[in-house]
Amino acid sequence: MWAEGWTSLRDAQEWAVPVLVNADQDVIIAAATAAGKTEAAFLPILTNLLNHNDPPGAVLYISPLKALINDQWDRLSRLCEQLETPVVAWHGDISSSKKHRFLKSSEGVLLITPESLEALFVNRGSSLGGVFQNLRYIVVDELHAFIDSERGKQLQSLMHRVELVAGRRLPRVGLSATLGDMKMASEFLRPGGSDTVTVIESKNSNQTLQVQVRGYIQPPMNERLKKHVELSDDGEHEDEKENEASPDFAIADHIYKVLRGSNNLIFPNSRTQVEWYADQLRRRCEKDGLANEFWPHHGSLSKDLREQAERALKAGNQAASAICTTTLELGIDIGSIKTVVQIGAPPSVASLRQRLGRSGRRPGEKATLRVYCKESPLTDASSLSDQLRQGLVQTIAMVRLLARGWFEPPRAQGIHASTLVQQSLSIIAQCGGASAADLWKVLIAEGAFPNVEKSDFVRLLKSLGEHELIVQDSSGLLLPGTVGERLINHYEFYSAFTSDEEFRLMCDGKALGSVPVSRPLTKDQRIIFGGRRWQVRDVDLQAKVIIVSAARGGAPPQFDGLGAMVHDAVRVEMRAVLADPTPCPFIDSGAQALLDEARKTFASLGLGDRYLIESGGKCYLISWLGDYANDALRLLLNHVGLACNTAGLAIEIDANIDQVNAALNAVGGLDPGDLDSTLADVENMLREKWDWALPESLLMKSFASISLDIETAIVFAHKQADGELQ
Repeated sequence: MWAEGWTSLRDAQEWAVPVLVNADQDVIIAAATAAGKTEAAFLPILTNLLNHNDPPGAVLYISPLKALINDQWDRLSRLCEQLETPVVAWHGDISSSKKHRFLKSSEGVLLITPESLEALFVNRGSSLGGVFQNLRYIVVDELHAFIDSERGKQLQSLMHRVELVAGRRLPRVGLSATLGDMKMASEFLRPGGSDTVTVIESKNSNQTLQVQVRGYIQPPMNERLKKHVELSDDGEHEDEKENEASPDFAIADHIYKVLRGSNNLIFPNSRTQVEWYADQLRRRCEKDGLANEFWPHHGSLSKDLREQAERALKAGNQAASAICTTTLELGIDIGSIKTVVQIGAPPSVASLRQRLGRSGRRPGEKATLRVYCKESPLTDASSLSDQLRQGLVQTIAMVRLLARGWFEPPRAQGIHASTLVQQSLSIIAQCGGASAADLWKVLIAEGAFPNVEKSDFVRLLKSLGEHELIVQDSSGLLLPGTVGERLINHYEFYSAFTSDEEFRLMCDGKALGSVPVSRPLTKDQRIIFGGRRWQVRDVDLQAKVIIVSAARGGAPPQFDGLGAMVHDAVRVEMRAVLADPTPCPFIDSGAQALLDEARKTFASLGLGDRYLIESGGKCYLISWLGDYANDALRLLLNHVGLACNTAGLAIEIDANIDQVNAALNAVGGLDPGDLDSTLADVENMLREKWDWALPESLLMKSFASISLDIETAIVFAHKQADGELQ
């Protein structure tokens, strides 16, 4: 502290000392990015190690990213160099000699990812008792990044297994900048023991937020596609022609004008857009004879190119901006950022908050957010979502919620049966075999999968046997089967998740392109791609192909309905934005004109008082529910015989109001637990890494728990049919 010139501790650092220094309780430290969470945890933790050093103690620090481990290794090494406390980073890029040194003398701080910890269990199961015998703490960095995911379930299971190997309960310490629900976060950190978790929330982040949302009109997709064909025929004046067709050039011009000369983060909503904006902004630097200030950063780039962008931001001696995906959302140290830019509607309020934690870190400096929204011009054929300016209104709603301090709580009810398969195989490998009773006790009765019923677990073991993942010997011991042994011995086994794979869209044997699909797909469902509507004819899960045919209908909405899931509270706030007649203080005149159009539509259709409207021989159901419930509502309406599709905000139904109300009445009487029939038509339930090995009943339960909110959908349908909704 003296060497750093600190004259006082920050609030979280001060409060953390008494609760952490004795290693006797679980703790969550929640504070803004760069608020000193690492020091808040490690000053008392290292004090404990120094005060009780016979035998020397150890700390297990688990991080979601290798890059974050490298970053923290630098930071903790400086903190520990005078304490003679070793700090060991452990991931694929670290030499085996350094790893062996820790295995021989397990003291100090071990920085590791869940995947590398899994590999330790699988490959060194018999020796882990010695490795973890002097463990004092388990520290989880960026806790929010794990909650509600297969990887999070893996982490919960691994923490429990570490304690079993160590032979005692260990204090767990969660560090995070973004947690929407502290009770839920505590339950994630210590399943079944959330009441014993001490929560430290920093109150020091009284940041002033300045926001501007700018609105742009974008030509309809068919005009842009036509313009694209013209450009490919004549590339001579490509920029000038494109300039007429797209507001992206105007956005790039504005970004260049207001951000040049400072450090910033720019978040488009796709890797393609990252590359496009990075190229456009670099070309503007070249045109003005300036050194490049704009660097792309996303997961598909090589490590060298990503680090080039990180070094440029961190150097501090010249201006640098990164055009990036979520890769720069977590706490890698990239220095102080002036402005955070979002192009298109933000994926969530939580991600906005996380990104803004990078900005305004210097005393007296404001956190600055600029958002650029693109909307289509309105015609007689415009979709209801476009008429309600879904992207812009969602952005305004999210900024309003952010300013009120709200952000999405994680969804923690997922069964995550795919990861249960992986953890079962991992324990069998670790122990050289395990009984069904052992697996039940470690993983379900006392472990991370308490929502799995015994009958489903029995079916799961039977299914694993049928897939030759496990075999049972004459004593009843479960061992790896021929397929299981091959998979366990492959390095890909250690990760519990798969990255979102893209499906290829095919029509009449021709490829239309590829798209990541994270929402339920059913046959005859309509989807939007390349500015056109397509009808799903078949889904080949093995080949990752969706066969489609051209579908009739009006102009498709700007939103494709395949992107990030929107929370219920965001949709409720969107309705409030549209019902509010007062001008919005943080949007420009272009965005205000678009919002006025949307409010006019909202009022003329009477959407403040009703959820169902009839137009052009169709019905539109605007539930103002989030996507988990809305997707469930669409599937349930299909199940009771009503053909319908999600079209942005609205569910578009080929029926009249009386038929829709009758169908809603039928949906309101459904049993939420009857998944066999309600999910029978979903084509893409095999979403997670080990889903292929699950019995059908458990696959359906796991899929529904992760991807749908069936109960909310049924309650809405019941209330709408009974006229109870206001």
